[in-house]
Amino acid sequence: MPVQTTTHLNFRGDARQALEFYQSVFGGHLVVNTYADFGMPTETPGSDKVAFGLVAGENGFRIMGYDIPGRTEGGIAAPGSTHRENNTTVTDQSLFVSISSPTLDELRRYWDAVAVDATIIEPLTASAWSAGFGMLTDRFGVTWSASVTAE
Repeated sequence: MPVQTTTHLNFRGDARQALEFYQSVFGGHLVVNTYADFGMPTETPGSDKVAFGLVAGENGFRIMGYDIPGRTEGGIAAPGSTHRENNTTVTDQSLFVSISSPTLDELRRYWDAVAVDATIIEPLTASAWSAGFGMLTDRFGVTWSASVTAE
């Protein structure tokens, strides 16, 4: 039986905006349930925040996210930083989201959309191991590693 893994991102108040953005980039359907949907009184601060969020596309893209209760400063939890130094990637982040696509043209469409208001760590270009590889940190603090699928 196949096993499927899905990245689950923990946000500090802007999970809905992030999930809507990822849906606009990768397509698919969006599911957002708030804390109020699961029984929190609507007058309670944070009841409108995301308790369960999912973007799932027919192209295989899947990502989940939620808002950490009581956190409102925005971005991903414990974002850290990632940069290039002496031809190596240096980071104190606990994870990257990795995407791959069979062609550089398809990957570039995703890259260009995610790159809006992002910090480019490594431009999308040919590398020793891929016809296209790049890294960026998006507007929500999520670092993406993108590559053309190795044949």
